[in-house]
Amino acid sequence: MATPWLVREADETPSKGDVRSFENFLRVDPEMFMKLVAHLTPRIQKQDTNFRKALPPGLKVAITLRFLATGNSYKSLPYGFCVAPNTIVSIVPEVCRAIYDEYHEEAIKCPSTPEEWKEVAKGFSEKRNFHYVCGALGGKHVRIFEPPGSCSVYHNYKGYFSIIMLALVDADYKFMYFNVGTPGADSDAGIFRDCSLFKALDEGQANLPPPEPFPAGDQDVPYFLVGDDASTLRTWMLKPYSECQMTHAERIFNYRLSRSRLIVENIFGILANRFRYFHTMMMMGPQTVEKVVLAACSLHNMMTDIRLSGVREDPHTQEVAPGEWRQRTNQLEGMQRRGSNMLSVAKNQREDLTQHYSGVGAVPWQDKMVGPLPRQYKEQQQQEQVPDDEDLVRDVPHLDQE
Repeated sequence: MATPWLVREADETPSKGDVRSFENFLRVDPEMFMKLVAHLTPRIQKQDTNFRKALPPGLKVAITLRFLATGNSYKSLPYGFCVAPNTIVSIVPEVCRAIYDEYHEEAIKCPSTPEEWKEVAKGFSEKRNFHYVCGALGGKHVRIFEPPGSCSVYHNYKGYFSIIMLALVDADYKFMYFNVGTPGADSDAGIFRDCSLFKALDEGQANLPPPEPFPAGDQDVPYFLVGDDASTLRTWMLKPYSECQMTHAERIFNYRLSRSRLIVENIFGILANRFRYFHTMMMMGPQTVEKVVLAACSLHNMMTDIRLSGVREDPHTQEVAPGEWRQRTNQLEGMQRRGSNMLSVAKNQREDLTQHYSGVGAVPWQDKMVGPLPRQYKEQQQQEQVPDDEDLVRDVPHLDQE
């Protein structure tokens, strides 16, 4: 059986090589594994009967972690754990549900006070050189097997069946909020408009900090989230400029904003490579897949708290290396404008930020990363290759000079 080996590896002060092998097998270290077993035992322990003994909780946790780590099918896991596949089918959803129920309040923390939002914004300022960002928003399609009788409800624009995971993350690659389970045919923007986070932000109940001036300016700027070009432009949600006929300053703004939003794309990649079941088609119903995703996100945050890992970017050299707020009723200062006027205010806010990051807020490497405008580059090449008419006349010797 697998349980004695796992317990022995966790209890006998294993060597560095053993710990590395243990982490490679289950994606968690021995200490965290024993912690999971101790905390989840009351939720997953079954009583022994006269006919057979119940499976040990440690074995159930090990099967579930191995399932998430490898993406192996229910029929391949029995060869490593000596447990029937029809039993594993019920073990995995049960343990995933228990992991989320036990740890989600501890692991998934969405800021609920202005001070907590400011702490998130501080991380983006220090690590991404983009101020007043309270989180990066993005979505991921989780591939699933076609649910019976679903027609095209779960069929997404990429050509396969999926459910959508919408997430808000901080600068430390941790999930602060997520919405899982919407059919893949829906859009990220539509899902966000229907979730509780959008309602809280749009009605001023998210308790974001009041607007503050830039470090090198006197104009107040609201705190905001960053999204992709499909997001809705608001004072509390900024998105990139359209790629059509952008100025150099607008391209710099898009680059600076994209450096902040890149975190949400990175975290999906970290999650999928840590729990490689996300690289496969999940042969489960949508409700069971939702339990698996929730458990994986909770484990990811717990592991990130222990040891921060994943893709990171040096803020100085740009080198890449490997809640409770829903019930809040406080109104957010400076965020009560609604309707078409709100869009105009958001555009002005984005324009102010564009000028700031092209001026006093510039970083040394941004022009090199953005490069010249294509049209300007062509004009520059033409000016270098073809001299002006005055230069041609100046270079031709006059008759009286001969």
